[in-house]
Amino acid sequence: MELSLIQKDILITLITLYHQKSAAIKGEGIAEVLKRNPGTVRNQMQALKVLGLVDGVPGPKGGYTPTSAAYKELNLTDYEREYSVPIQRNCERCEGVNVAEIDFTTLCHPDLCHAVIKLIGSVKSFEIGDEVTVGPSPVNRLLVKGEIYGKDEVSQQLLITIAEIISLPKKQIRYYMSSPVITLKRNDTLRTAIKLFNEKKIHGAPVMDVDNEKMVGIITLSDLIRGIDREQAIDAKVERYMTNNVIIVSPEIHLYEVIKQFKEQQIGRVIIMENGKPAGILTQSDIIKVFPAL
Repeated sequence: MELSLIQKDILITLITLYHQKSAAIKGEGIAEVLKRNPGTVRNQMQALKVLGLVDGVPGPKGGYTPTSAAYKELNLTDYEREYSVPIQRNCERCEGVNVAEIDFTTLCHPDLCHAVIKLIGSVKSFEIGDEVTVGPSPVNRLLVKGEIYGKDEVSQQLLITIAEIISLPKKQIRYYMSSPVITLKRNDTLRTAIKLFNEKKIHGAPVMDVDNEKMVGIITLSDLIRGIDREQAIDAKVERYMTNNVIIVSPEIHLYEVIKQFKEQQIGRVIIMENGKPAGILTQSDIIKVFPAL
């Protein structure tokens, strides 16, 4: 069967949203993604039902679901086993869109590097000149950044000029953390902390409880400077100026996941906990050493 362009758009968007939500999708949700009139989408859905490409689900939580014939029609028979490769447009995640393929077309050119990005979802929300970031990909954690210079609404493809290609480190954080961890007691003074920081050439340390060796906070060089500047009391206790909200992670987490936390939460370090105790510490400086491009 030969589907119209709008029918392909609707069907691709339905499949994408259905796999994101694992539930029936309302026509209004598809219309919002495609920036189409909801009435137009509903009319097309009736035609797609007649063709056997979608099923209607009644009830308040109802909507539409794709049939197996829809996957075959769009050559997406392996879609359920595919990994979600996101794409960002001008630093914002594009919902309802997944990257299926990246074809490098001018990789060996000395001045230009172009690529064709094939999408599962509609290209209509993308404009010429938009900055896009694709990835990370599932196997090699590849990130591709570039600018759109063309798009094909029939094949759902974007044409981009590549500005940067990054392969994120795939190892677990235990391979990059600093260990063993140098700690302070909550009743240690700022004077003690300054001496420790100077001797060990560090800028932060977890603060432990005196009795049960439980971590109760973290104090950084910035905290020390703030404490001394406020009261000029170098013998004040570190617990007074430490940060109680410590970001802790497992040693099994991958480095690229921690990098994302650093960016989203605007933090400078994380504590790696194992068996209830600090096993290591990772800072922005550690990441730069491993991956200078960041």
